[in-house]
Amino acid sequence: MNRVLIVDDEPKIVQLARDYLEHGGFEVFEAGNGQDGLRAARADRPNVIVLDLGLPGMDGLDVIRSLRQTSNVPIIILTARGDESDRVVGLELGADDYIVKPFSPKELVARVRAVLRRAELVPGSGRVETLRVLDITLDVPKMRVERAGEPIDLTGAEFTLLETMMRQPGRIFTRAQLLETLHGVAFESYERAVDTHIKNLRRKLEADPRQPRYLLTVYGVGYRFADA
Repeated sequence: MNRVLIVDDEPKIVQLARDYLEHGGFEVFEAGNGQDGLRAARADRPNVIVLDLGLPGMDGLDVIRSLRQTSNVPIIILTARGDESDRVVGLELGADDYIVKPFSPKELVARVRAVLRRAELVPGSGRVETLRVLDITLDVPKMRVERAGEPIDLTGAEFTLLETMMRQPGRIFTRAQLLETLHGVAFESYERAVDTHIKNLRRKLEADPRQPRYLLTVYGVGYRFADA
């Protein structure tokens, strides 16, 4: 049974999320502040963390910073409707997805399942499992990435986007198409998240993110992975 850690200081939200996640077959445990959430994440090793950014004391952004030093556990951040800048910062720090309060608990369950699908890639599907384009190599079952033999650490969302584009180098993907690979359905209001994930990928892959060699922007359309 997959384990979900909810880190939020609002008991009603925690209870609502717990009820729907448990009904969906997840084991749920919780923490009411950032420090406790960090301890629970390290001690109990959840498969997914649902993390409120507006926590007392150690806020959610600091939790992400600390976790990403040692862990790539999928993180879904919860933010207030007007906190767009916090959402962007959370994604830049390595969160995989976000959902805006007040949220649909059914959507939350769907998002949890989506990040788990990305994190639990299963070999033997008949698809090519090692991708090599230019000097970037992806070992898909092991979720390992190398550039010219040097390992690069990616989050689940970053890996999924990179794999999608590397399977069809040169093809132009719209933001909606890339978003659909992450969620299984395109949410128009979340398309800016794709830009943030691409920015993070460039920071990790490119020698100069301002002049990318691999992840190219097609202005007014989307992105493509270089084919030469």
